[in-house]
Amino acid sequence: MVKKILLLGNPKLYEISHLVDKEDINYIKEVLVDLHDTLINFREKYGAGRAIAAPQIGVQKRVLYMNITEPIVFINPTLIFDDDDFIEVLDDCMSFPELLVKVRRHKRCKVQFKDMNFSDNEMKFEGDLSELIQHEYDHLDGILATMRAIDNKSLCLKNQKSVFKGK
Repeated sequence: MVKKILLLGNPKLYEISHLVDKEDINYIKEVLVDLHDTLINFREKYGAGRAIAAPQIGVQKRVLYMNITEPIVFINPTLIFDDDDFIEVLDDCMSFPELLVKVRRHKRCKVQFKDMNFSDNEMKFEGDLSELIQHEYDHLDGILATMRAIDNKSLCLKNQKSVFKGK
């Protein structure tokens, strides 16, 4: 079911999410349907949206859902950075769909997580996918991209991107 996405300023977005226990899997299956439907609805409305975190729909569990070419579920993810190579990007978010934020993220990351069978998995990401997974992971810790802005001039409305000096 399509859920309302919590918007910038909602206090629930700043809460730290709880670990998922194996006993929670049936509940998480329901949450994943909502995450999928909400992501697809957002994509149809805004022409963007590759991943969503459970806290964005008010579920304080450590669950990320990514759907670019196929659905991937990250339960209790942990990020690992093997080097100090960074990239700067204009980040957007479903919780503030008209805003862009210039942030600095690790160029590469590794994610260790549980799948729906509660089995251990690991994936590596680079470039924009590394940025994406870091962005979504931040939601699990109550951190928004606005809190990661490079400086106080690193925000702009999407419709002002062409004149934005923070490129």
